[in-house]
Amino acid sequence: MIDFFLESYKNAPLWHIALEFLVFVCGILSVWFAKKENIWVYPTGLIATVISVYLLYIVGYIGDMIINGYFSIMSIYGWYVWAKGGTVEDNLPITRTSLNEKIIGVLLFFVTIFVVFGIYKYFDYEIKKDNYVEMISSGIFFAGMWYMARKKIENWTLWIIGDIIVVPLYAYRGLGMLSLQYLIFTILAISAYLEWKKILDNKKQLS
Repeated sequence: MIDFFLESYKNAPLWHIALEFLVFVCGILSVWFAKKENIWVYPTGLIATVISVYLLYIVGYIGDMIINGYFSIMSIYGWYVWAKGGTVEDNLPITRTSLNEKIIGVLLFFVTIFVVFGIYKYFDYEIKKDNYVEMISSGIFFAGMWYMARKKIENWTLWIIGDIIVVPLYAYRGLGMLSLQYLIFTILAISAYLEWKKILDNKKQLS
């Protein structure tokens, strides 16, 4: 098991490993802050996604690079949306998606898949089986990130599904640290869903 995580880093430059470790730490912190409705979810997430864009560009995983670029943009948007309420008490409340928001989420999912596929074709990249899995996970994460920015509890459902998909994907690609990171993300997302659901249930009882 240890050899699996270390094998892909034997010939990697030290600065590359350091950047990936920073992504690992900031990514986990970001999910933890999201679970706690803490606005630091966005600055920590922004550090992780911006660095990820660069690292993924180097190894040529275009789909994952695009999703992290989108995460960076949505982190800025979500940061603004969460902050504009002022105090923590006045901030955007946790809610469920409306029918229109569900439709938007489905549209984001399919549009993402077509866009990522189109970019692979445009740059004449060979599309392998794992790239199709990557496209599906990218679509799920696109919708999930938008829901998170609006504090919709369904964002955690999508994160859980997407995380479960990419854990074996990154393991297959030999990206041990990323695979471990998304395994931790899965556990945190399940915990966050249960915590947000409890908050919603308490609000129902008070109303």
